[in-house]
Amino acid sequence: MFLLGILTGGHTAIHWFQQLFPVILPEIKADLQLTDLQVGSLSTAREALSGGLALPAGFLADTFRRQMPAILAASLACSGLAYWLVGLSSAYLWVLPAMALVGVGTALWHPAANASLSTRFPERRGTALAVHGVGASVGDTVGPLAVGALLLLLSWRQLLQLHLIPALLLTALLWKGLGGLYSQEGPRANLRSYFMDVGVLLRRPNVIVLILASGLMGMGRLSTLTFLPIYLREQLGYSPFLLGFHVMLLYMMGMVSQPLMGILSDKFGRRAVLVPGMACLGLLYFALAWASSGVQLGLVIAAMGLFFYGLGNITMAGVMDVAGADVQATSWGLMSVLSHLLTTPSPMIAGLIVSTFGIRAAFLYASALLLLAAVVLLYVPTCPDPVVEDASGAGRRRDRRQLTRVPATHPESADCCTARDAAGNSAPQANGPKTPCASG
Repeated sequence: MFLLGILTGGHTAIHWFQQLFPVILPEIKADLQLTDLQVGSLSTAREALSGGLALPAGFLADTFRRQMPAILAASLACSGLAYWLVGLSSAYLWVLPAMALVGVGTALWHPAANASLSTRFPERRGTALAVHGVGASVGDTVGPLAVGALLLLLSWRQLLQLHLIPALLLTALLWKGLGGLYSQEGPRANLRSYFMDVGVLLRRPNVIVLILASGLMGMGRLSTLTFLPIYLREQLGYSPFLLGFHVMLLYMMGMVSQPLMGILSDKFGRRAVLVPGMACLGLLYFALAWASSGVQLGLVIAAMGLFFYGLGNITMAGVMDVAGADVQATSWGLMSVLSHLLTTPSPMIAGLIVSTFGIRAAFLYASALLLLAAVVLLYVPTCPDPVVEDASGAGRRRDRRQLTRVPATHPESADCCTARDAAGNSAPQANGPKTPCASG
């Protein structure tokens, strides 16, 4: 439990740094006189590096497990350094690569942290990842409000440069705190077996569907994160503090909803939570485009917060359910890379839409993407309850939520849920007794 606590705390810091971006973005746009397309490109650059490095970072975490403390600590140091460089930048061409560097911190943290929790809590994977996500929600909630208040006292450049100091202090504390927790990790996986496990993962239809849905969800979320602050600041005339308050609302409800969604997904299956969750979020994006300023807008944004971040953890748990024990971090990286192929250009697409149809069109674009993701998830394969033998040899069906191993003689379950060895034979999962299926 100490590992879960310290990783959750570190996740809070990572997301504090992530939520600096939407709050300072209107200030950067005004100061450097950026166009909507250039604003979108800043988000695209950050996401491109985050997604592009996710798979190498996952391989690094799976291969050098005893160096996990250094990998996780480096993510915090990198985040602080990146924002320090943004604060020093005086033109768009300097801000762009500095903002891209912010994605490195995200790429280093998430595969290592999620894999650590997935392997330590295999029977409660959805719940553990959701609790880890609560740490993110705390950072996402407190960060925007605090940064918005600080912008009333400091310039955006001063604020970003000062963040280097706490980043380095937290780096040292995290490295020391995690020092002894990974000393008993086993040797690195055999490379042939490692790449075989990755290949098996990519041949699973439920993994492909989850990655596609995750990419569509990310497209909508990133477009909203990019243009919601611009909408609040420029169209509605909100102060930096009010902007921070509304961004806080976007994440605050996740502190309550994420653990609940994790528990429900562990009990009833991933799809039972993901499909209605994505559909609701899509409808809320639509409502965002037409909500009036004030209480109504605040309520819509708060309702969005119930699903905005937590759905990603459940999607990731669905992929990790079917990943081998040696490729847990890589499964996160693989999903992130493939999802980012869709997500990365989305802010620039939204920027073009905003330039043509107005800023509310960005939210309608996001709504359509989330509703499409919900439809896609309806096609996640559902494993039938396998026939197993009791002590007397009589056949009976076992509920798949209690499944510990799918018999090799059950072909549909083998295709959907079980790992295969080099000869193509079904093999039991190595990472816990929960069903590998992503569906309910």
